Amino acid sequence: MKKTSPEVLELKKQVEARLNRRIKTPKDFLFLRSAIWDINHEIISATTLKRLWGYIQGADETRCSTLDILSRFLDFKDWEDYLNHIDQSDGSNPIRSFHISSDTLKTGDRLSISWKPDRRCILRYLGNSEFVVEMAENSKLQVGDTFSATLFILNEPLYLNNYVHDGNPPVPFVVGNRDGLCELKQII
Repeated sequence: MKKTSPEVLELKKQVEARLNRRIKTPKDFLFLRSAIWDINHEIISATTLKRLWGYIQGADETRCSTLDILSRFLDFKDWEDYLNHIDQSDGSNPIRSFHISSDTLKTGDRLSISWKPDRRCILRYLGNSEFVVEMAENSKLQVGDTFSATLFILNEPLYLNNYVHDGNPPVPFVVGNRDGLCELKQII
């Protein structure tokens, strides 16, 4: 199977979602290799993973045995079982990535979010799915801006509703449009 096929790309995305971590550095590939061993007691080399993720050059095709191991890591029987699951899917899936829902927050709770290339904000929850920006670095969002949001999902764009900046009328706004949020955590 070509490592650039939609099925393989989706498999890699789901592996990253299960780990709650993007796989892009040598340390990440070692982490994934260890996680596969810890969960499934299967051995896969970090070099194989690096080739599959395109971190190093290698064959355009991926071995079925590699896809089987990654499919089992996602709790499927094997690659074929994973493909059958995708074929039966209607494109709708539960969110498996780390996420924070506004209905789990209390008034005054704070979130830290960041996105590429170097944007970072601290948000304070006002209640009723409303937030205010408390700190902003390198972002169009500025201290004092307000917006509504119900769900923050790691590695996905953040869609803001009723974004108010500098007293202007509320507008919809997207944060991390290209790569999504690369950091999402509640500050205690």
